[in-house]
Amino acid sequence: MTVGFIGLGNMGQGMVDNLLEKGADLTVFTRTRSKIEAMIGRGAKGAASVADLTQKVDVVLVCLPSVQTTRDLLLGDDGVIANARPGQVVVDHSTVDIATSRACAEAAEAKGAHFLDAPISGGPGGASGGTLAIMVGGSEAAFETAHEYFSKMGANVKLMGPSGAGTAMKLINQLLVGVNTVAAAEAFALANSAGVDIQAAADLLAVSWGNSVMVGRSAPITATREFPNSSAPVRNLDKDLGIIRDLASAEGLSLELALKSQEMFHHMIEQGNTEHDIAGVLEVIEERSKK
Repeated sequence: MTVGFIGLGNMGQGMVDNLLEKGADLTVFTRTRSKIEAMIGRGAKGAASVADLTQKVDVVLVCLPSVQTTRDLLLGDDGVIANARPGQVVVDHSTVDIATSRACAEAAEAKGAHFLDAPISGGPGGASGGTLAIMVGGSEAAFETAHEYFSKMGANVKLMGPSGAGTAMKLINQLLVGVNTVAAAEAFALANSAGVDIQAAADLLAVSWGNSVMVGRSAPITATREFPNSSAPVRNLDKDLGIIRDLASAEGLSLELALKSQEMFHHMIEQGNTEHDIAGVLEVIEERSKK
């Protein structure tokens, strides 16, 4: 089989690196021609457009930064699904809303193709290391077809249920990432106020009930205050929590911690700290604290 990949950003580049290094017959497309040329130089094939890539491969993988970009590329007049053929598998690794995933599944079905929503977790490190968690929604048959490629990019791959289930699982994960990141930042703000070394606190928390992945991740970044120009910028989590905010409103769900966390991350965006690390929410807590 052949596979195509669209989107060579912070996550996509590491994913295609693993596909290529692990023997996939790979074709790539992205808006930056130099990135395509670099992949061709390493043995991949290049496509001239989204339509060109879709027409050349059996499985199309997409990883894009925003809901609108994803909708345009997958559902547009000359997008992936418009050019899909019967039996082809289209996979979206982006984090979008459930309605978008289901719309893509319906459009693909109308063409006789298959669609999987398969968002990812693990950050750029997981993408480059091939250790991503990949949570998938769609048919078991399509999942089995695409699993060959998922296994080259991820260490934890699971079919969560029908179309939309993968996206729902990613939003559940991002809700916890957001809330736990704010909780860790509040704990570190308290540590700073009390004169407790942050890394020492994190080491103790690692064997205590208060531990979380975000505590371990945020501690060294917070201790050195290396917030700017992060590979996990706040703009991504703000986008994801905004999707959760809209979903909560539509479903009548009371997700108060998630909504408060989103407000705090969005405040970072409003301050111009779009590329700051998510752990930089500590600065919002400090700004709002009484001196």
